[in-house]
Amino acid sequence: MPQPATPPATPATPALDVRHRLVDVPEGRIHLVEQGTGPLVLLVHGFPESWYSWRHQLPALAAAGYRAVAIDVRGYGRSSKPAEVEAYRMLAHVADNVAVVRALGEEHATVVGHDWGSTIAANTALLRPDVFTAVGMLSVPYAPRGGPRPTDAFAMMGGDEEFYVSYFQRPGRAEAEIEADVRGWLAGFYAGLSADTMPKESEGAAGSLFFVPEGGRLRDRFPQGVRPSWLTEADLDVYAGEFERTGMAGALGRYRNVDRDWSDLAAWDGAPIAQPSLFIGGGLDSSTTWMADAIAAFPHTLPGLVTSRVLDGCGHWIQQERPEEVNDMLTDWLEKTRS
Repeated sequence: MPQPATPPATPATPALDVRHRLVDVPEGRIHLVEQGTGPLVLLVHGFPESWYSWRHQLPALAAAGYRAVAIDVRGYGRSSKPAEVEAYRMLAHVADNVAVVRALGEEHATVVGHDWGSTIAANTALLRPDVFTAVGMLSVPYAPRGGPRPTDAFAMMGGDEEFYVSYFQRPGRAEAEIEADVRGWLAGFYAGLSADTMPKESEGAAGSLFFVPEGGRLRDRFPQGVRPSWLTEADLDVYAGEFERTGMAGALGRYRNVDRDWSDLAAWDGAPIAQPSLFIGGGLDSSTTWMADAIAAFPHTLPGLVTSRVLDGCGHWIQQERPEEVNDMLTDWLEKTRS
């Protein structure tokens, strides 16, 4: 049964008319925040974030007549954090999402994700179309399983430098970098991928933030002394407070399962997602530019695509950088899939 949970005890957390709960899932519990009544919309965040990433969408979806539920993905916030790396495989996240829907007393839901949450949402819809009737993807477009083993592909990127996903593979290495200064690391990472603070082309392509020089750290190329306009000090306190409490291993577990996912999802190689779908990307986001071929393939990979937009001048943190536009597109899309 769903259980009440104490909201995060962070004085800087803005007041939101939401309810915090803990619900049971097969391997622990998931912390969620909900607002509104109506058809269920499950919101899944990415790295390195939390349910709080959807603070602008929760009231907007509730006002539009939906039951908006934002989760802390396993490994984050107040959700369970299994010790085993394999506990963060894609199949486990899909099972969590199904269990959350059932724990909330619902039979069906729309699932919407951002960043890693977009990939989790897409695979949740792909594997469980009986539960998830529509899927929205923010920042990271759907790309069906295929190609070479992911870590082999990543190892060939960057020349003499190391791609960030490869850098994240070895347990303990990225944790040591981030946990030494969680707040400063998060501030730099958020700034490096935000439209108003990311490095300009004259200062080096934003993509260079994703590569680590030999003997260096990922943060060595983060912007210094700037904060994105969408990120208040209070917002940063919320994010940093959670990771200072939990550490980073659970959040990094998603990256450490890319090969395991590739094996687990072999039966869905190249599979399209048939349900009504939505994609919103940022024009300045490396996820959009690097994965341009995936967007071009949407007529085949997302045959139920209803809405696809790339927002000019927007970075990676799309629902926080441009909340009003994202809210309008989400509610318009939801209404189309509802009718």
